[in-house]
Amino acid sequence: MRILSGTSLPNIPWEDKPENCTEPIWRFSGNPIIDRHGNKRSNSVFNSAVVPFKDGFAGVFRCDSRSISMDLFAGFSPDGYHWKIEDEPIVFQDAPTPKEYRYDARITMMDGKYYVTWCNGYHGPTIGIAWTEDFKTFHQLENAFLPFNRNGVLFPRKINGMYVMLSRPSDNGHTPFGDIFVSQSKDLEFWGRHRYLFGTIKDDCSAWQSTKVGPGPAPIETDEGWLLIYHGVITTCNGFVYRMGTALLDLDEPWKVKYRSKDYLMAPWELYECVGDVPNVVFPCAALTDKDTGRIAVYYGCADTVTGLAFTTLEELVRFTKEHAL
Repeated sequence: MRILSGTSLPNIPWEDKPENCTEPIWRFSGNPIIDRHGNKRSNSVFNSAVVPFKDGFAGVFRCDSRSISMDLFAGFSPDGYHWKIEDEPIVFQDAPTPKEYRYDARITMMDGKYYVTWCNGYHGPTIGIAWTEDFKTFHQLENAFLPFNRNGVLFPRKINGMYVMLSRPSDNGHTPFGDIFVSQSKDLEFWGRHRYLFGTIKDDCSAWQSTKVGPGPAPIETDEGWLLIYHGVITTCNGFVYRMGTALLDLDEPWKVKYRSKDYLMAPWELYECVGDVPNVVFPCAALTDKDTGRIAVYYGCADTVTGLAFTTLEELVRFTKEHAL
């Protein structure tokens, strides 16, 4: 099996799988890599996106302030572990709508540009889109959808001549529901051809994803299909619990699901994932890949407070998705 798109990334952050680990994904021993004090006013740094950039890495980070305002900040790292996050939020050029709030970014590199999608406040949450070439100047496009929507995730290339985006229609609050849809566009401005991808599972067949599901990092193109890491939520007596799952989608018709994991990939087990501003959350937003080795580094939010890093491989994830499929 092979990763089809992307590039060689010999400097991908990496730690070998511990000998006693039986899981398909394993945490970095130095987690969390970013604590809540990521810049001068941050209360928390989580649910952020990272990509290779020049000789190192760049990212767009969700930093909730000490007044608990939500905004996005650029950051840079030489190695993917140690980050310098700007103290001032990103100023989006040509913004078509007034600034309200911004959070939970993803980044997709296409045609020499880095496209950022995020949950953008405009009379409720919707999907903002912008592009940058240097992570200093960001050009904002029109919002993709009407409110209410969250978790906008672009595929890393056009499919049949169309840009393709995953999203999760929602409501104006802390959504107690949610299914994933696929939408298409010719120009990144007008979106249509909305197709249902998959939704929650209401019985005990796979109860960890019974309340809502949402897409995580940009899908990874492989010869087995589009590999999607997503989050699933269950409502317990202690509130929502967020876990990770995986799916394989058809390469040409990505609204068709080939496999979807019945078991969760990762759950909040560690203290920094269970204790924080929002307990019991692992929330994936970025995945670095090395096309040569199949190594994958996943960045994820922990308890809506800090940022964690985990490692896996293409072989591990594909095998897990197929062997534990619904």
